[in-house]
Amino acid sequence: MAEILVSRERPWYSPPKLKQALAEVRRYPVIPITVILLLLVVPAIGANWIAPHDPYDGDLNERLLPPAWVGEDTNVRTVVDRITDRGNQFTVGEATRQIQGGKATLITTAGEDPERAVALGDQLLEVKQAGGQGQYLLGTDKVGRDILSRIIYGSRISVIVAGIAIFISGAIGATLGITAGYFGGWVDSLLMRLVDISLSIPIILMALVLVTALGASYQTIVIVLVIFLWAQYARQARGETLTVRVQDFIARAKVAGASDARIMLRHVFPNVFNSMVVLATLQVGFVIILEASLSFLGAGIPRPNPAWGLMVSDGRELIISSWWVSLFPGLAIMLAVMAINLLGDWLRDKLDPKQRQV
Repeated sequence: MAEILVSRERPWYSPPKLKQALAEVRRYPVIPITVILLLLVVPAIGANWIAPHDPYDGDLNERLLPPAWVGEDTNVRTVVDRITDRGNQFTVGEATRQIQGGKATLITTAGEDPERAVALGDQLLEVKQAGGQGQYLLGTDKVGRDILSRIIYGSRISVIVAGIAIFISGAIGATLGITAGYFGGWVDSLLMRLVDISLSIPIILMALVLVTALGASYQTIVIVLVIFLWAQYARQARGETLTVRVQDFIARAKVAGASDARIMLRHVFPNVFNSMVVLATLQVGFVIILEASLSFLGAGIPRPNPAWGLMVSDGRELIISSWWVSLFPGLAIMLAVMAINLLGDWLRDKLDPKQRQV
């Protein structure tokens, strides 16, 4: 009697299954997607629930607190009549003021009264920098606002500004680029000269002029970004359209009686869309950098909004003594832009037919 072999499906945790799953995961940019989710998407959506503190409220009594893992920085100083070493000596009056202000404590031996008056020869433990507190994980800024909460809310500002600016500029640029590439002639020449003019405008100078005329606001920064970005979409869309319009399916659509508007919308735009998505993805990081740069210069998001560029600007004069004020917003900008650029490169490889054939 022939033996009947019954095949059993391996469980998901078996080594071959895990190896196959790992191979599938490696096809996607897992690390950039994770960084984008944790640093931009999730904070932007759930900032009201995630942020431990109000990003606008500060306590001057808790200003410039270091991150939670940084310990207290202390120094022992001696009370003298005449100071010869400012770094290690106090006068009686200075020592008394430091104790009353809670910035120093009298070092006493067993049996002595720590509340007694300061005398010559006493030693004081001076607190040069207060230690971090658990409630402020990344420390506080110069007005006592929680840096972590401001970074979380700042991601919402970056996502909203970048999303609105890229959507508007992409819509305008794609429409004008497809129109120029499809009709050609004087229409193409006119629109491309407008593109050249737009690309030649210094973005920082334009931002400063508009801020002076209109005032710093969300609307101003979006207008500046749209003026600067639409031309790149127009140029990309025109190049793609010049290739698509000579294809046979465009000629058949014309023979079938389709209008120019219908051909551009139903036949040209779908073939240009992939390139627009890739360009938009690559420009998200650029827009975040540009918005942060303008905010840093005072020509972007107005204070006291928790924009990442403003946070870096607020801490630039404190970079030596209170490095955390500028460091963590700067790291957020760097990680977000790097992750978005890596994701954009991956999308370009996946959506570009020429790349897929290599």
